[in-house]
Order: sequence, then C-alpha cells, then structure tokens
Amino acid sequence: MNKLNILYEDNHIIVVEKKPNVLCQSDYTKDLDLLTQIKSYLKEKYQKPGNVYLGLVHRLDRPVGGIMVFAKTSKAASRLSKAINEHQMTKEYLLVCHGSLKGKGIMEDYILKQDEVSIISKEGKYAKLEYEVLQNKGHLSLVKVNLITGRHHQIRLQFATRGYPLYGDQLYGRQDKKQIALYAYHLSFTHPVTKEIMDFKLLPHSGIWEEFTYEA
Repeated sequence: MNKLNILYEDNHIIVVEKKPNVLCQSDYTKDLDLLTQIKSYLKEKYQKPGNVYLGLVHRLDRPVGGIMVFAKTSKAASRLSKAINEHQMTKEYLLVCHGSLKGKGIMEDYILKQDEVSIISKEGKYAKLEYEVLQNKGHLSLVKVNLITGRHHQIRLQFATRGYPLYGDQLYGRQDKKQIALYAYHLSFTHPVTKEIMDFKLLPHSGIWEEFTYEA
C-alpha cells in the first residue's frame, strides 16, 4: 500500500494527495483505491470498530494526480458538496499540452458524457474554464487552469478539441504512452464547520514537469 501524503486532517475533513494512476474509489478493476486507503488509515489510527465513514465529494480521473478533500462526517460531506455545486470551491490545475498556446482566455462548451468518454454536444451540460499560459518550451505549453465547472474529462476534452491535446493523454491525445500531464495543484474552500478558509497548494515534480520552471 502506498503511503498517504496527508496535507491536513481534523475531526471533520482530511486533505490528501491523490497519486497519478490511483483510483478515487473502487471500480470493476478492484485495484486499491484512495477512498479505501484513507478508510484503512483512519480505522487503524483511531482504532475504530466496524465501518469508517468517509465522504467522497469530488473526483479526479484515474491518471490525474493532485489535491483532494474527503469528509469525515456526513454533515461535512453535505456542506462541501453544496459548496462545489454553488462553485464556491476553487480548483486549479497545471497541465502541459502540445502546441504553443499563448496568453490567457476562457473555454466554454457543452459537454455530453457517453460511456467512458465525453464529446462536445449541444445536448450536453455547460462547461467553463479559465486558463493562463505560464511557459512555452519547444512545441509544449505549461498552462494553469481554473476549473469553473467540473464536467467529465472537461479539461482534457476542451483543450484537445481546440488543437492542444494534453501531453500523455491516451484518450483524447496522441497515444504517446506517457503519463498524462494534468495535476490538481491548488484547492481552496471554506471549512464546512469552522468556516475558516482552507488553502492548499502542491506542485508536481517528476516526469515532463521537470522540463519547466514555475512556482505555485
């Protein structure tokens, strides 16, 4: 079992780093998932008998790494879910895409999920993100994204359909068999109980990320 990288924990929430290629929750593969890992950690740390409650309030695609918050009580889960639905949680990503993207801008589409993939479709749900290019290197661009809506594969699809597929995206990209360069590096939200502003940043540091120089 991979050692958990715990960024914060109290009686109500726990904030951890999801490592790339780890599932958020169990699926048909039966591979070890982050939800199960954290439950095992809590059960052992607090010597809890029976099942441990842990609320999954948001997700990251399996190949994507980054910061996630989990709720340790149903009250915290409900309040965090409400904050997400009302766009009161800041979720920023770093990505590397193919192509020399410039400046900053907004991407808006309607995205329809079809089985395991998503497409741009008028029948889909509204999707919006803001982006800012931090650095260009060769035919690659390092980009910061503020995700306004959290649709299925939203960032990957919106960049790919504009001719800037993410580095290592084997679903919407170039089948280059590399680790996808998408990382949820910044998470900010109001604590569901104390109402304190919780702000976390964590930078990716290996693989293609080493080709760029940047700060959070």
